[in-house]
Amino acid sequence: MAASRCTRVRLWRWRRSPLRRRSDVVEAWVVLCGWLFALVGALFAGLVAADAVVHSAEEQRAESRKVTAVLVKDAEDPGASRVTTDHLVWATVRWTDPDGTTRTDQARVPPKTHAGSKVDVWTDRNGGVVNEPLSESEILLHSVAGGVLAAGGAGGVVLGCAWAVRLGLERRRMEQWAAEWERMDTPWGWKTG
Repeated sequence: MAASRCTRVRLWRWRRSPLRRRSDVVEAWVVLCGWLFALVGALFAGLVAADAVVHSAEEQRAESRKVTAVLVKDAEDPGASRVTTDHLVWATVRWTDPDGTTRTDQARVPPKTHAGSKVDVWTDRNGGVVNEPLSESEILLHSVAGGVLAAGGAGGVVLGCAWAVRLGLERRRMEQWAAEWERMDTPWGWKTG
């Protein structure tokens, strides 16, 4: 016995047919608009997020400056169980600002550095110790990652909304079909289901 084959009709919701309902056309428009808005929204959100990351990193770089500080006391050896990924420890350092103000703060330095050693630290415009600004390659990596995440999030939100609208249309279509079956069954006095 040969298996029956159905030909697949593409774009059937857009073609004229006596079986096509208004909800089919609305669903087709919802799907089309959902994909278009998801693509455009994802592109826009990705570009805006990437630009914001680049702007923030460049602003941080502009506000930071490198100063040479002196270690106030010996940096401790963290021990094998407390080694961090960058192999640096917190220690007290002292430096002089360009305006002559002497400052003291905690900074990350290599372990076992002796007191009086010179270390480079980055400070902000207020004189506080900050992390080293991102390099060009790190800025590029962060902006691409931020753009991809924002694009994925924006596209996902739009497609999720389109999916929710489709579920509502499907529920309404099932209720209409149930009502029509009810009308068709009752004239003869017996039920099909």
